[in-house]
Amino acid sequence: MRRGTGRGVTPAVTAAKRARIAFRLLEYRHEPGAPSYGLEAAEAPGLDPASVFKTLLAERDDGALVVALVPVACTLDLKALAAAIGAKRAAMADPAAAERATGYVVGGISPLGQKKRLPTVIDASALALETVHVSAGRRGLEIALAPADLVRLCDATAAPIARA
Repeated sequence: MRRGTGRGVTPAVTAAKRARIAFRLLEYRHEPGAPSYGLEAAEAPGLDPASVFKTLLAERDDGALVVALVPVACTLDLKALAAAIGAKRAAMADPAAAERATGYVVGGISPLGQKKRLPTVIDASALALETVHVSAGRRGLEIALAPADLVRLCDATAAPIARA
């Protein structure tokens, strides 16, 4: 079921439409200066923070970028991510590098419709949910979809990479 105003046309939404999956768009008013984009994405539309996943970019020890999706109330466990991708270490990517690689701005980076498909790891907690919410490609716009569809569209692996 699609819902939105039409202002939600982003590469992420286009990718979901092309895949012919069921999804829902949720718009909310983004407040500049919000302390946490992720928590705002859960609180503003009244979503359970456990179902809202933030899109983070990390850099492997060989310099390659990887996408990590974790619940907004959690932090990314870089050691667990490194283990999941077969790397010795991982570190958070430079925000400018994340924006260049994905085509999105920080706070609105979607795992869908990125300029270049990057290896993606989704925290395993997503698989137990009926619906997950991720950025739809801009601040103030979330896309709700089935976890299996998200995994398939991102060609992702699931692993326990979140830390409470």
